[in-house]
Amino acid sequence: MFVSSQKYNPYFPCSSFPLHNPTTTTCTIFNCQKPKEHHSILRKHNSKSTAYLLQHLALKDGVPISTSIPKPSELLDPMPHDEKVKVLELSLVRKRTPQFPGSIYAQSPSDPDVGSSLPPIRTLFQSGADPDDKHEKEEEEEEMILRALEIRRKVTEEVFKEAMRKGKFGITYTTNLTGRLSGFLDHIMIEAANLKRLPGFSNSSFNLRAKTVIDESKVVPLIRWLKHNALSYPRIAKIILKSRGKPESIRSFVMWLKSVRVKGEFLGVVMLKAGDDILQRRHEELDEIVQYLESNGVRREWMGYVISRCPQLLSYSLEEVKTRTHFFLDMGLNEKDFGTMVFDFPRVLGYYSLEEMNEKVNYLKEFGLQLEDVGKLLAFRPQLMACSIEEHWKPLVKYLYYYGITRDGMKRMLIIKPMVFCADLEKTIVPKVKFFEDIGVHNEGIGNMLVKFPPLLTYSLYKKIRPVVIFLMTKAGVTEKDIGKVVALGPELLGCNIVHKLDVNVKYFLSLGIRLRQLGEMITDFPLLLRYNPDVLRPKYIYLRKSMIRPLEDVIEFPRFFSYSLEGRIIPRHKVLVENHINIKLRYMLACTDEEFHKMVKDLIGKRRKFESAVTEDISTPQA
Repeated sequence: MFVSSQKYNPYFPCSSFPLHNPTTTTCTIFNCQKPKEHHSILRKHNSKSTAYLLQHLALKDGVPISTSIPKPSELLDPMPHDEKVKVLELSLVRKRTPQFPGSIYAQSPSDPDVGSSLPPIRTLFQSGADPDDKHEKEEEEEEMILRALEIRRKVTEEVFKEAMRKGKFGITYTTNLTGRLSGFLDHIMIEAANLKRLPGFSNSSFNLRAKTVIDESKVVPLIRWLKHNALSYPRIAKIILKSRGKPESIRSFVMWLKSVRVKGEFLGVVMLKAGDDILQRRHEELDEIVQYLESNGVRREWMGYVISRCPQLLSYSLEEVKTRTHFFLDMGLNEKDFGTMVFDFPRVLGYYSLEEMNEKVNYLKEFGLQLEDVGKLLAFRPQLMACSIEEHWKPLVKYLYYYGITRDGMKRMLIIKPMVFCADLEKTIVPKVKFFEDIGVHNEGIGNMLVKFPPLLTYSLYKKIRPVVIFLMTKAGVTEKDIGKVVALGPELLGCNIVHKLDVNVKYFLSLGIRLRQLGEMITDFPLLLRYNPDVLRPKYIYLRKSMIRPLEDVIEFPRFFSYSLEGRIIPRHKVLVENHINIKLRYMLACTDEEFHKMVKDLIGKRRKFESAVTEDISTPQA
């Protein structure tokens, strides 16, 4: 008997392919003693064991089987998609999962590769024999290939995380950084796959090859070094991706940046904003740019600051930098002015296009400025180049024109305080003008104020302007009715410091015996009274009281007395009046030119003589 008629579970050698979807098959067992007797039994087996049994029986009997022996691939039932994914993941996992005894996919610790005891992956991509299912099979194979790449990418990510952990990086930092390095991880995966072609790595696992690529790139020590230089992990990730698989170029470029005094976090800023190919540029080209800027007034110690604030400079060629430099030098700027302009606002040289800068220069010339005047203006306030014509300048010009400011007035504002044309109209200028209207300043007065004192628009409304107005109304005696007049006539007061200037002057005038209400009237008549230094006011007051022997009421009546020069006007004119025995009010004595003063004195002398002669005649005429 070849096989007993009893039911056995015979063992047949089989391959390592898993017993997926065992099929139930009827197997006939022959009895050698009674050939005519046979039994049909049900037996569960896989496709390969069935093929082996049929082939063995055919060879044993020496009789060819009428039916062709099917191939294992033909007997294999279609594998469900979930089973394929499971086999694929098991084949690509980085670590061996614990297996219980008798597991189908037994993985031995001595396996050279984690998937050595698993079924071949190529069995997952067998095309069916039916041509109608070919397209469906191709789509399924493409999906499985993409799934395999995704799993392999995850394996590479785990290998990279392990290398980071060995580099003493924390779990959170490693996870955050790795999540931003997808492109670099793909590079590692590709390089690790390429190592398979080398004889030394032909039999090595993917994990070993990926680890070799990471170690040879020295990316982990580079990350540590960049972190030591105050770079955050998002910037480190962007910089590594920018290196295009050559992390060693990052360290080289950082050393060059340090040689030109770029420091701290600006190292990352420069590498990110200096162009996509900045890590591939030769250092000799960058040195030429630096030397050219030095020859045109940008000092060596300023170079780090300039490059930090305008990294785009390094993205240009030397010829482009020369063209941009001559754009400003042709306006009449010398090397000193050019160097200080670039240091004050580095973006003026490398951030804006030449067409945009030309357009802005032409617009400024429409205010009546010459090209040299525009050059001086940009040298003093290069931030003007950062302003948009359509969004900043045109709305501002229209707004100022509404308050009666002419082109010449705008020109004066532009020359005295160009920063006004850099201010935000809605957030900075409009609230201040609205405040002036609320305290009683008329539209024409507002226009005159702004032309007379343009820096007013650059002051903070809540930290400077409002506190001064409140001080004038509460501490200086200015009434609510007159506060608008005071601000309109003396907008310079709004720029004075309350503690060190206004309060000191108010206390000085009150110490002279002037009442608060009277001081308020004096300020209303002459708002600039509070701008003078007490050391200047004191000698004039002493001369008024002791030499001119004038009462305090004269000063209250004419507070402008303190605005005239003691040596240049007050003393000389007082002597003339004393010599001619004339006594007039301070207003008539000082508020006129020298010609008008001498004519007035002469007229007064003539009137006095006529009066004296008339009186003499009256006295000499005898009474009837």
